Amino acid sequence: MPRSLKKGPFVDFKLYRKVEKLAQQNKREPIKTWARSCTIVPEFVGHTFLVHNGKVFNQVFVTEDMVGHKLGEFSLTRLFRSHTTGSKAMRATGRA
Repeated sequence: MPRSLKKGPFVDFKLYRKVEKLAQQNKREPIKTWARSCTIVPEFVGHTFLVHNGKVFNQVFVTEDMVGHKLGEFSLTRLFRSHTTGSKAMRATGRA
């Protein structure tokens, strides 16, 4: 369920200040953050964030298409390893 329009998007204030500070200095260095729930606003476009996924920091470069989404959507927390093929599964269980 989306957030109420009355409340507006959630943006981490400290993260927003860091982006504004870098914009004033015309710097484009990565910003390290744990704020996965922060909504991407138009001021973030063109900046690089290092978003924590619980283990490491993943680099996320913000584009215009990402506005309105959360930072955590682009830093995956789970790694999917494909299912084993039929012949490998049979050999592993001893049915071959």
